[in-house]
Amino acid sequence: MTRFLFIVIGFLLIHCSLWAQEFQQIESAEYDPSQNRWLVSNSTSIIAQSETGVLSFFGDATASHGMEVMNGNLYAISGDLIKGYDLATGQEVFSLDVPGAGFLNGMGSDPASSRLWISDFSNNRIFELDVSDLENPVLDPIVTNTVSTPNGVVFDQFNNRVVFVNWGSNAAIKQIDLNNNTMTTIIQSGLANCDGIDIDENGDFFVSSWSPTRITKYSDNFSTSEIISAPGLSNPADISYGIGISTLGIANSGNETLTLIEFDPSSAHDITEKNAKLNIFPNPVSSASRVQFELNTAVDIDLAIRDAQGRLVQRLLSGIQPKGEHQVLLNGVNLESGHYFLYLSSGSNLSMQPFVVQD
Repeated sequence: MTRFLFIVIGFLLIHCSLWAQEFQQIESAEYDPSQNRWLVSNSTSIIAQSETGVLSFFGDATASHGMEVMNGNLYAISGDLIKGYDLATGQEVFSLDVPGAGFLNGMGSDPASSRLWISDFSNNRIFELDVSDLENPVLDPIVTNTVSTPNGVVFDQFNNRVVFVNWGSNAAIKQIDLNNNTMTTIIQSGLANCDGIDIDENGDFFVSSWSPTRITKYSDNFSTSEIISAPGLSNPADISYGIGISTLGIANSGNETLTLIEFDPSSAHDITEKNAKLNIFPNPVSSASRVQFELNTAVDIDLAIRDAQGRLVQRLLSGIQPKGEHQVLLNGVNLESGHYFLYLSSGSNLSMQPFVVQD
């Protein structure tokens, strides 16, 4: 009886340990270049995903929403608290209670000045937090009424501004000029329930939205945009762009998964490829390959992969898509080596591109 009880307890401990190291109620993803890993807020804990996909706890750290890696620490929202953890040890090095906080949500950072910006979703505020001296942090509500419901936040070092997205229909994307803390609206996005935002090495922005479920990439001045679709997106929440690895990490709160989208920095601004009506590159395809197409008007389309015999292999997109540039990532599409054809059809119009998958 004692041996049986020991076995049962041992099984439960092992089972609970394995279960605990799965993503649960994830909200935020953040890239840690010091160890080439992704840190993901996991209910009340933080899970680290290694380069090879192995999951482990990031010490005893806790996080409920936005996180930022800055100057050797991970800063994280944990309820009404802003926490700081040493990236090397996972030990807590900072904790600050935000007075009167409603729902702290998004976070952005500037390593050069050791500042953080935090959105208060419920109270329509943006805080600035100076942590250059961890013993004497300075918290300042630089916007006390966003006249919207602020969510994801990012610092734009190229223009000395904070850019944040908002919840709700036709959600605005707004900016705060850090020279005088003046807030203005950049654009009405036409998206509903924008959640996360981040910036790449070229100053372009990525925005996640729940309706439609997608990632939208904007030029540095928000004058142009393109749509990025990827398998597995579900209520995409906070996002993080890993500049050193040209990869966008997306925390999917709808299905508790982490989506990683690789980009080819050499083709980030390739105008020739972007102007193509239908293209797939690189070709032969790899996990970083993407389909690029442009629509002159909103239209009902079908985008599918067929084999050399014309048989349907996988449908990538179907339904009405908005006007503009679109990207569809292939990093979640598993194809055996061989020759394939990419078909884009709308009514009687058909475009086709051949491509190759190699071992």
